[in-house]
Amino acid sequence: MEGVIKIILKWSGKEYDVELKESDNVLDLKKEIEKHTGVRPERQKLLNLKLKGKIPDEECKLGQLKLKTNFKLMMMGSLEEDIVEANTAPTNLPEVVNDLDIEEEEVAIENQEVYLAKIEKRIKDYEIKILNDLRPDKKLLVLDIDYTLFDHRSTAQTGAELMRPYLHEFLTTAYEYYDIVIWSATGMKWIEEKMKLLGVNSHPHYKIAFYLDSLAMISVHTPKYGVMDVKPLGVIWGKFQQFSSKNTIMFDDIRRNFIMNPKNGLRIKPFREAHLNRHKDNELLRLSKYLKDLAEHSKDFASVNHRHWEKYKPKKRHERRQ
Repeated sequence: MEGVIKIILKWSGKEYDVELKESDNVLDLKKEIEKHTGVRPERQKLLNLKLKGKIPDEECKLGQLKLKTNFKLMMMGSLEEDIVEANTAPTNLPEVVNDLDIEEEEVAIENQEVYLAKIEKRIKDYEIKILNDLRPDKKLLVLDIDYTLFDHRSTAQTGAELMRPYLHEFLTTAYEYYDIVIWSATGMKWIEEKMKLLGVNSHPHYKIAFYLDSLAMISVHTPKYGVMDVKPLGVIWGKFQQFSSKNTIMFDDIRRNFIMNPKNGLRIKPFREAHLNRHKDNELLRLSKYLKDLAEHSKDFASVNHRHWEKYKPKKRHERRQ
């Protein structure tokens, strides 16, 4: 009698019991998974299904894989409706202003009591869901999503086509020195779907500490630009005492987002028109080296002029003679 293979599928925080025959192939498995999850076979990435250390093709019989009973199979993949939603820009995005000269406004508002009070309120009321434990003695890297890691305006069949080149290599290198936080001026569902679509939420070589959404931002008023929503790093510093202006850096394609912490922000070149630029954009690759040099050689990130990061030449530390 032909053997039955019982598999426990792990996907999106849930488990599903899947049964197939040894004569069924990998494509049959994917079709069965679709019945349970709704994820189409071409969207599925079966992470730990191997044949002699390699990913089996869809014609491979399941009997050849010699799977143990209740083998736990991990899958990455997105539902069609989630892909559509993640590739459709939300309607509540703040209006973008010309921020070429926004540093003129920074000194005027950075320490105003009314805004410090707003930060204190966020520290008290905003709940952060820790995804992965913070590690001792690590620096802090805060990253935007849209136009920083992902071209959210262009259309494409897959998230990989809109992902900024070298994203996973960049995050892997950064993770050696930094706890990584994602902060987007959108809603939490948007962030979660984007990270799932890009494979950031479950990558084996790095982990994201937590996400922050638009509710963690505050509004400020400047004489030149009026009211703007911004990302004050003080919200994080108030909740996690190990982080401060000395060991924190934020990447964003819009300078106004770090107007409350101008010395800790780096305006990254925006990644747009992915279909034209993904073959020549190496911004993240070069910034990987900058982050490494910064972590190894700077005791105070706020003392470094991040606007000139491309020219940064770290000085070797020498012990002072008494």
